[in-house]
Amino acid sequence: MKKTVLHKAIALLGAITMLAGVAACGHSNNADESGNGLKKVTFMLSWAPDTNHIGVYVAKNKGYFKQVGLDVDIVAVAQAGAEQAANNGQADFALSNLTNVGMYTTKGAKIKQVMQVQQKPSAIWCSLASNTSITSPKDFDGKTFATFGSNESDAVIRRMIQTDGGKGTFDKVTVGTSTFQTLSSGKADFGGFYATWEGVQADMYGPKLNCFTEPDYGVPGNADTIGIITSDKTISSNPTLVRKFVQATKKGYEYAYSHPDDAAAILVKEAPDANLKLAFVKKSMKTIVDGQYWGDPAKIKDGSFVFGTNDTKGAQQYFDFLAKEDAYTDSHGKTVHTVPVAKNISTDEFLK
Repeated sequence: MKKTVLHKAIALLGAITMLAGVAACGHSNNADESGNGLKKVTFMLSWAPDTNHIGVYVAKNKGYFKQVGLDVDIVAVAQAGAEQAANNGQADFALSNLTNVGMYTTKGAKIKQVMQVQQKPSAIWCSLASNTSITSPKDFDGKTFATFGSNESDAVIRRMIQTDGGKGTFDKVTVGTSTFQTLSSGKADFGGFYATWEGVQADMYGPKLNCFTEPDYGVPGNADTIGIITSDKTISSNPTLVRKFVQATKKGYEYAYSHPDDAAAILVKEAPDANLKLAFVKKSMKTIVDGQYWGDPAKIKDGSFVFGTNDTKGAQQYFDFLAKEDAYTDSHGKTVHTVPVAKNISTDEFLK
């Protein structure tokens, strides 16, 4: 998977100038019905198919969408990014996270997260295990960071280094093909990954990594609030559609959380072009389940936690951190200090 934690803001660069006035060029939220009488709906991936998207694939495979009258087309991410596609109406729904939603809304986007799948950070910041000069984040000082160029990732790395006793200074190189290759080639010393995907890849196939997590080194809140987004326009004009999609998608993710091996097989089958290995996807799902990344199963079962609830508290803590680190910019690239409000860019109203 090419997407790493550092990729979260890559589509922000150069994409925002087209945020307004192009809805007519995209997918209409008043989609025609398909030949079988189902309402056509477009869901856009946020990167290559992986276990973050798995609930949507399960919902389609199990017929959960059809049960609520929807014909869901899962499409590849647009060059400008899933967030812009949702904002412009090119896609009805997409996978993103509250961090990205917050960054886009500071530039004028009108989008919200309507269901949050991941409830805690999964970002890992790693060097190759063979690089014995790095034993903790302070050793990133003076080294080269494999980055996709976001202010967000710079802020995270700087805070981790400083919390560990370093200065927070580092060089950067833009990732070409993959972070693994960039590190292996010697062009960079460390980079960002996801424990639930690239971390699994490294464990199973190599190269072995030496990794550190954000919460252990001073980064507050939840940076990885991955979930389903749509436009404010869709929410206001067709709340019934949003509720149907969210309910069916929630059911798909809940099934995947309870039946991880079966869900893994569904993803491999439903996304053949991704050439995913079943053993790898199964281990990714095992990592998600064992780590309770989507919530505490016991609390979900007893009803004390509703699957899909947006973690506005954790998101806000992370937003405030980014604002202090001058990570927010407007559509012209100028630093802004207006902090996104997590509860204003997300809603749980469609979960029940």
